[in-house]
Amino acid sequence: MRIPEKFLKKMKMLLGDEEFKSFLKSYDYPGYRGLRVNTLKISVEEFLKISPFNLKPIPWTKDGFYCSKEDSPGKHPFYHAGLYYIQEPSAMFTGAVIDAKPGEYVLDLCAAPGGKTVQMAAGMKGKGLLVANDISSNRVKALVKNIELLGVTNSIVTNETPENLACKFPEFFDKILVDAPCSGEGMLRKDENAAKSIENFDCSVYPGMQKGILENAYKMLKPGGQLVYSTCTFSPEENEMVISWFLDKFKDCKLCGITKTAGIESGRPEWADGNCELLKTARLWPHKLEGEGHFTALIKKSGDAERINKGKEDYIENEELKPFYDFIKENMAWEIKGFLTLKKKHLYLLPVKTPDLSGIKVSKFGWYLGEFKRERFEPSHSFIMALKKENIVNTINFDCDSLEIFKYLKGETLIVDGNKGYTGVLVNGYTVGWAKQTGSMLKNLYPKGWRMVT
Repeated sequence: MRIPEKFLKKMKMLLGDEEFKSFLKSYDYPGYRGLRVNTLKISVEEFLKISPFNLKPIPWTKDGFYCSKEDSPGKHPFYHAGLYYIQEPSAMFTGAVIDAKPGEYVLDLCAAPGGKTVQMAAGMKGKGLLVANDISSNRVKALVKNIELLGVTNSIVTNETPENLACKFPEFFDKILVDAPCSGEGMLRKDENAAKSIENFDCSVYPGMQKGILENAYKMLKPGGQLVYSTCTFSPEENEMVISWFLDKFKDCKLCGITKTAGIESGRPEWADGNCELLKTARLWPHKLEGEGHFTALIKKSGDAERINKGKEDYIENEELKPFYDFIKENMAWEIKGFLTLKKKHLYLLPVKTPDLSGIKVSKFGWYLGEFKRERFEPSHSFIMALKKENIVNTINFDCDSLEIFKYLKGETLIVDGNKGYTGVLVNGYTVGWAKQTGSMLKNLYPKGWRMVT
């Protein structure tokens, strides 16, 4: 692989001759692949019983596993059922550190494509509020898809600047993740484009941007709340130096210790101002563990504030929702819990009252249930992706190796008998999409943009 010369000189200066040799040798290995089990849909124990992959546990997370390229997890029906998220192993560490809990209000400020978002969602178990934001409208599309694929029901996706969000949500969130844009030095082995980025953009470009994002994150963090800052770069200018600046600027914030295992090391105070508190941060090195390069810091804001619910509840006449209730009565064994919101003809559900989103660009408003068309209700794909088989009256189950499930995922109509009406399609008992049974034919309702391509 091609490694920029200026990057090698910098790392040799930072690490010294002996450690640099080990660091450089790590690039002889192609890297590691991983998947994280989506515990919103399946437990780790149940997944291991049905997994066709050769898996090895990742030591810094309870639900992550190493897998091989030959396993091709992205082409398996279980991927389309949202049973796991394909993720670089080191990237799972940050989500484990923030440790999102049910009922919390959490912000993922630089969220796309959503790996850490859905990891936090799994910890929240559908309770509380998860706001996932990304400033890029193109990247938000992948974020929305991953949230829907993995059956997340308590999230709002926004497409905003940190400044605009900070004006709307002062001291609002219990936990905030800033997975900051960075020079990407830690991804050289994994991503060929990282080398071009390092050559085209000096690491001095990023600290100003990172500090600006952190300033706005601070404004949105509740007293007593926690902020996690992470990058996928080795650059001290973007890691220890940024955290040192933050702690100096915001005196009411302190670093918290991070449990380090399996080769994870402390940050390096000598690369910043020598503050020994920086030893509480964490560095993941490719020559020290089985993963790529990352940096993580856990910060706590002093104080203790009770949640003030500034949300609002949209009023909906019951008559407007009659087609929806009729659909539920006929097709579901499911209890509606939370707050329904009707936007034009589209129906959404959140477990908490809707926060004030006026003036904010919203790309996904809660759990999208479906659309009203004339006198009927059409359920969405995201609706079924968050349901279990016991929630649906009519289902049809296919084995993951069956010809039928592959035909379904490619958008084909299946010739099978069944009860007329909406049918939940399952793979090994887990929801993968809707179909409509006509009697002897199963009309495919799998979204075109999601279909399996061979």
